[in-house]
Amino acid sequence: MDGKKLEYKGEEALKEIERLTMKASEVQENLLKQILTHNRETEYLNKFMRGEKNITEFKSFVPVTTYERIFPYIQRIANGEDSSLITGHQITEMLCSSGTSGGEPKIMPSIAEDLERRTFVYNLIMPIMNQYVPDLDEGKAMYLFFVKAEMSTPCGLPARTVLTSYYKSKHFKCRTHDPWNDYTSPDQTILCNDSNQSMHCQLLAGLVHRRQVLRLGAVFASAFLRAISFLERNWRQLCEDIRSGKLSSFITDPSCRSCMSTVLSTPDPRLADEITRICSQNSWKGILCQLWPKAKYIEAVVTGSMAQYVPALKHYSDGKLPLVCTMYASSECYFGVNLKPLCDPGDVAFTLLPNMGYFEFLPLGHNGKLLMDFDEGDVPNDKLVDLVHVKLGCFYEPVVTTFAGLYRYRVGDVLQVVGFHNNAPQVRFICRRNVVISVDTEKTNEEDLHRSVTMAKKLLEPYDGLLVEYTSYPDTSSVPGHYVLYWEILYCGIKTEAENENAVMVDGSVLEECCIAVEEQLDYVYRRCRSHDKSVGPLEIRVVEPGTFDSLMDLFISQGASINQYKTPRCIKSKKALKLLNSKVTASFFSPRDPKWVPKMC
Repeated sequence: MDGKKLEYKGEEALKEIERLTMKASEVQENLLKQILTHNRETEYLNKFMRGEKNITEFKSFVPVTTYERIFPYIQRIANGEDSSLITGHQITEMLCSSGTSGGEPKIMPSIAEDLERRTFVYNLIMPIMNQYVPDLDEGKAMYLFFVKAEMSTPCGLPARTVLTSYYKSKHFKCRTHDPWNDYTSPDQTILCNDSNQSMHCQLLAGLVHRRQVLRLGAVFASAFLRAISFLERNWRQLCEDIRSGKLSSFITDPSCRSCMSTVLSTPDPRLADEITRICSQNSWKGILCQLWPKAKYIEAVVTGSMAQYVPALKHYSDGKLPLVCTMYASSECYFGVNLKPLCDPGDVAFTLLPNMGYFEFLPLGHNGKLLMDFDEGDVPNDKLVDLVHVKLGCFYEPVVTTFAGLYRYRVGDVLQVVGFHNNAPQVRFICRRNVVISVDTEKTNEEDLHRSVTMAKKLLEPYDGLLVEYTSYPDTSSVPGHYVLYWEILYCGIKTEAENENAVMVDGSVLEECCIAVEEQLDYVYRRCRSHDKSVGPLEIRVVEPGTFDSLMDLFISQGASINQYKTPRCIKSKKALKLLNSKVTASFFSPRDPKWVPKMC
């Protein structure tokens, strides 16, 4: 890491952020020189760089690439060929992406030093938070972390998610005691491969330490809301464990039973009664603050597709707990941190750290307008922009070069530059480029879909309705095809799933108006296809039973997705997932009219 392998803490961490961002150009140039020096003899670089492997040659001859193009090299290494195909370092594992936002999971090469880079970023979080929230070392964090069972490549390399890699590493398991990161969950519960047993034990530990908990969280907002759903279904059993001082018999993992015997050292009927009283209320609005009264914030990813969970999180905290999104990371590379963690979720911006990887950017738009000019074909090398030369307000796709063997690799995210910290850009995550729904010539991206649904769901508010989850599907079984939205609606103040399922709280005409409200917010091309070309049929909303999206998550997890990294797909591609959703539909509504469309004058 810029020639250093230090764990920065406290004030030293903040000083290091200042140093890196002040010297962003210099740090980037030195890092690329190091990558080219270490990896100069690789088969991949030798394919494009015949002469001296310097920065000029690299930018002139090494092409911008995609996963499909680099995958044959990754596959060869996974099958047993030498790491020198793409890197001068030894590849120690393959990192699996979540696989739910863009289709099949990807596998990314990783080297030992990558863990040091990730740990470096993790060590920055609390020094940043301490500037805004005092005394976080005087209590515990109820952070719900999960691992996924590992796989192996044909040659025996571990293949696992980036979070599983970290939790199973010495950087996590052998960490020194840190009062700012004192978790309620014993490590053994985090490392349990059974997500239900892990969830039960972690929530149980969090409830036992409820009056010491200063902050709540999970990696993604969806995982935290899944924990709330688990608690709604299982609080009685959790209370019985606390009352009796004995762990539920369904917890069979030996490590969990061993560590939880310390957590449940004695029966505690009084605590069980307190939790029972809270959880027995008719409404769970604000329940997080009641169960964990000293909690100061909720930490989770709430950007991009996770932004839809903000209303639900605010509901369960009664709007009293700030939603904190601390960092921007992916399986390919960790990118940056949020230096203003208490900002509104809609204003989250990440300061890019120039020592994480060599960053270039593919322009996608300007003057606040997202154009998305480039498809997956060849991108001219001269189109890329260096880290320090991006422009305020413009949209870009990050392109990364890493020590582990990715060269000018398109990450697939869309970012907007919203500011600078010293000489490093601050970016807002907009969406994934390749997540779209389309039935004709229109192309709806994730940002547009989310914005449209956000506007439409406001029509439910007068009826005390809360849209807790949604996804979409391009139904082309008839001509013309049309968009289908699957909505799960919670009626606040109605406690049980059975009562929700049987309640008729919103008149059908309201949901029809929701359909047209979504369409009115979609882009010009969509509205033209609907209103003028008639190549897209009326949008449909299918209301599904409560708990449907938990079942959908269970399906994806059973097929190999990670509970940590799971994100509800914004567009359903799996036939099994679609079958599940359709089996849970309770009512269906269509747009009652065409959306407004006026031809643009040239």
